[in-house]
Amino acid sequence: MLCQKLSFLPAAFLLLNLCLQINSGVSLNPDGLSLLSLKSAVDAATSAALSDWNEDDATPCRWSGISCMNISGSDDPRVVGISVAAKNLHGYIPSELGNLIYLRRLNFHGNSFYGSIPDQLFNASSLHSIFLYGNNLSGSLPPSLCTLPRLQNLDLSSNSLSGPLPKFLSNCRQLQRLILSRNDFSGEIPDGIFPELANLEQLDLSANNFNGSIPNDMGELKSLSGTLNLSFNHFTGKIPNTLGELPLTVSFDLRNNDLIGEVPQTGSFSNQGPTAFLNNPNLCGFPLQKSCKNNSNVGPGVVESSSQGISERKGLKPGLIILISVADAVGVALIGLVIIYIYWKRKDSQGCSCTGKGKLGGNEKTGFCSFPCMSGFPSNDSEVDSEKGGGGGGVGGGGSGVMSGGEGDLVAIDKGFNFELDELLRASAYVLGKSGLGIVYKVVLGNGVPVAVRRLGEGGEQRYKEFVAEVQAIGRIKHPNVVKLRAYYWAPDEKLLISDFISNGNLASALRGKTSQPSTTTTTLSWSTRLKIAKGTARGLAYLHECSPRKFVHGDLKPSNILLDNESQPFISDFGLNRLITITGNNPSSSSGGGGFIGGALPYLNPPPHQPEKKVNGYRAPEARAAGARPTQKWDVYSFGVVLLEMLTGKSPEGSSPASSSFSGEVVQDLVRWVRKGFEEERALSDMVDPILLQEVHAKKEVLAVFHVALACTEVDPEIRPRMKTVSENLDKV
Repeated sequence: MLCQKLSFLPAAFLLLNLCLQINSGVSLNPDGLSLLSLKSAVDAATSAALSDWNEDDATPCRWSGISCMNISGSDDPRVVGISVAAKNLHGYIPSELGNLIYLRRLNFHGNSFYGSIPDQLFNASSLHSIFLYGNNLSGSLPPSLCTLPRLQNLDLSSNSLSGPLPKFLSNCRQLQRLILSRNDFSGEIPDGIFPELANLEQLDLSANNFNGSIPNDMGELKSLSGTLNLSFNHFTGKIPNTLGELPLTVSFDLRNNDLIGEVPQTGSFSNQGPTAFLNNPNLCGFPLQKSCKNNSNVGPGVVESSSQGISERKGLKPGLIILISVADAVGVALIGLVIIYIYWKRKDSQGCSCTGKGKLGGNEKTGFCSFPCMSGFPSNDSEVDSEKGGGGGGVGGGGSGVMSGGEGDLVAIDKGFNFELDELLRASAYVLGKSGLGIVYKVVLGNGVPVAVRRLGEGGEQRYKEFVAEVQAIGRIKHPNVVKLRAYYWAPDEKLLISDFISNGNLASALRGKTSQPSTTTTTLSWSTRLKIAKGTARGLAYLHECSPRKFVHGDLKPSNILLDNESQPFISDFGLNRLITITGNNPSSSSGGGGFIGGALPYLNPPPHQPEKKVNGYRAPEARAAGARPTQKWDVYSFGVVLLEMLTGKSPEGSSPASSSFSGEVVQDLVRWVRKGFEEERALSDMVDPILLQEVHAKKEVLAVFHVALACTEVDPEIRPRMKTVSENLDKV
């Protein structure tokens, strides 16, 4: 009997152990169990990136690459984002991921996933961004792909997908970016797809095996921007004239096909360069250097070049020849003027208009822009860079993240900026400042790189295209003395701008100390450093005035928005924001804490206590204080002049000065008038200048020269003030 009891014990222990294992497995919620199918589908030798995916956890929200948010009606946070990009994972995509019904963003790019894309994946009906590029996937596009009601971003490039382009793509009516380049798709593209894709902004079908003619209805993509890329295929026939109906900002890439005939000359075609049509042996006409004369593929009705025709005509009377020559000369001149006009219009739209006096005006003998006139907005695969987080998705971060509001887009403007939305959601954030232009945070990404994130506000949901157009114009700005906008986020209830973080504070702090109180003591900035800051700021501001696509006016230049790096190089910030604030329709600095976009990851400030009425902005030009006045570039020139005076004297225009015991009224003019009066009375330079500036060799002469520049900038009459390009040139001579 005892032996029987003893023999029963091992079986009982086994049963207990099995129950414990079952209970341990049950502790993980359904989303976690679905994710474990992905870990099982990946080869163990390459699964190190998923090592913290532990079945003993209650939820997967702390696992690497997983983003969650609280969903109304659900007790637990649900998985809304998976990002395991470039982790060297080798395996297949399991169909169980389709059980993640709240999954919005799937990012597997840059791995070695193989096999077909499971049709069941699209049971995850909340998906709006799918990034599977750079894998070894094969097969055709799954039929249920366009059953996703919110699908906006689809990037399947650089795989081995094959088959024809299916007509069911016309059902993806919310699609904004369709990138299928560098695959093995083949066959003719059917009619009827593109008229239904009214929201499509980016289309890239390059480097496949498509043949047949380019569909005429591709010209109905009215939202298209960037580059229409059909290169490196086998398209035949003529280029449809309807492509000329695409927006004028669209660039074509039709290289390396078998197209024939004359390049159309209507609409968008007038903006294309010859590289758009290279390696199509039977194409001819402008802008190619190939005449359509005697080209059998051009078709009837093509008129041969008049200049060539004249040389071949025989027996014409001399008077008639002269008349024809004059007519040709006039025609060529008119065409030349049209081409030049189109060229400059396009240059303006690309963000750089630096040339001689004919473009800039005035009597200058040479063109301006001694600093690089770096034209700007990236096209094709960098305009909305899905490879660098350009797909967006308003997901909350961390295990307890909460997002208020609807869907959104995080769009990377700079191709070299490797940035994922979930990095922002998980990052540490610190408040840097707060003003009518929004709350600014320092956010340290997972790779240790800091960025500055400006929260603009919650309104403007009806003005999406206007907002994006403004942000893209700002994003075109590329200058070493202007803060670079790297990405932006748009959702109906949140707008964020992500830019470079400049590490060493601003000029106001450098001049007056961290407290930003007016300084009446000698500051520590040497003359050489101040001169470097002045020259760099002038170059950046002149670039905004002369070379930017919209000839930007800053409108509020002052030391607090001249940022400094560790080498004391200046960076102009806060330009172009007033228009964005107008679009959003509310004051972001007045928004209260609430859950917010990032679920508490960014610490929103409480409403400020009542403060006394602010003094007049001491850096604004006199004409800027009139009610309803519109900002002009001469405002910026005046503000820059006041900044120069502050660097020269060490006195703030908004604080006390030797001129009076206290400021009142138009305080900025007290500083300006005090300096002017000092020169009129021929006072010693040492009485007006910060003493440290006189200690350097040759500094006195240089300081005096900069004083004269500052006084010219602060003339009361705006018409007398110089342009910023002239100011920059004069400072460079100091």
